[in-house]
Amino acid sequence: MRRSRVLRLAPVVLAASLAVAGCSSWGGQTETVDEQIKKEYKFGSLLGTDGGFSLFGKNKRNGAEQGDPNGIGVNSFLWRASLDTLSFMPIVSADPFGGVILTDWYTPPDTPNERFKVNLYIMDRQLRADGVRVSVFKQQRAGSDWRDSAVGPETATTLEDAVLTRARQIRVAQQAAAR
Repeated sequence: MRRSRVLRLAPVVLAASLAVAGCSSWGGQTETVDEQIKKEYKFGSLLGTDGGFSLFGKNKRNGAEQGDPNGIGVNSFLWRASLDTLSFMPIVSADPFGGVILTDWYTPPDTPNERFKVNLYIMDRQLRADGVRVSVFKQQRAGSDWRDSAVGPETATTLEDAVLTRARQIRVAQQAAAR
């Protein structure tokens, strides 16, 4: 009887001693688990420790993000901002790996004799001012035909600025949520 009682209490005593031992090693540290992991483990890369394609986090050569963990080949903030900015237009093609968004012709409700088409290219994996290029095409109706028309360069610049502004807003919101 005494032996079975000891065997039943052994797991409880073991768990309690591990809990007490775990508390004694704390030492008043206030680091988060993520900070402790970053200090204790140094993740390598596929092509060596000084550079190459890093498995976790940043590229060691230039500190740049490699891309979105979901597999997007371009800056994820620019990608989401581009989709948000062009959401009023019908999108024909969106390639997140190449960073290309092509729209179909869009006719604004207030000008039914004009239509616009946009080709947007994300040029970089970093959130930079020169990371987005926009080409805008315009056609005007001439009878039953559509004819190409000139578009001022300020139209493309305005769209690029709108994408960059939205990308910054998304980044700031994500950083605030992470805090």
